[in-house]
Amino acid sequence: MTERVESVAEPGAGVAGRLVADGRVLIAGVGNIFLGDDGFGIETVRRLGAQELPERVEVVDFGVRGVHLAYQLLDGYRTLVLVDATARGGVPGTVYLIDATSGPVEQVDPVAAAVLDGHRMGPDAVLGLLAALAAGTGGSPPERVLVVGCEPASLEEGIGLSAPVAAAVDEAVAVIRCLLAESDPSGRPVAHRAQRKASSC
Repeated sequence: MTERVESVAEPGAGVAGRLVADGRVLIAGVGNIFLGDDGFGIETVRRLGAQELPERVEVVDFGVRGVHLAYQLLDGYRTLVLVDATARGGVPGTVYLIDATSGPVEQVDPVAAAVLDGHRMGPDAVLGLLAALAAGTGGSPPERVLVVGCEPASLEEGIGLSAPVAAAVDEAVAVIRCLLAESDPSGRPVAHRAQRKASSC
């Protein structure tokens, strides 16, 4: 199941809207493949990158290079879709679609979430670094930041995703593809749908 967490400026608008129509989109997979489920973002963008995508969409595996990602985001992207393991207290394998303007992405100690760690740099740390770089350089960060996350079962040392997180990868790919679509067959913006299944938008 996909849990949606939305916070938007315009009443009635969804988190997705029309991403591709609004400029360059960077889909960034982050995480550490040596920390179990922290490799979720890496595996998701690997599968997504093998598919045909709109012209203005870039899919990049950043791994633990959060600083590199933050600098690249100052290069004129309109939208960032950050894909990462995201601890919010749900059932392992739950896929989240989060508007990052609504506050902390992960439901953990906010001080710990913002710490720059060379082994695991969570969504909040990446976004905090981006804000600091933008302020220090005068650059413009993306106007929209969405996080497609997955509740991890384990972030302990070890290679390979747990069974529930591995099963959630295809669902996360489907969520991202729906974000990139302008509308569903009925003509409604895809963001207005409350839930998505891996088999469809």
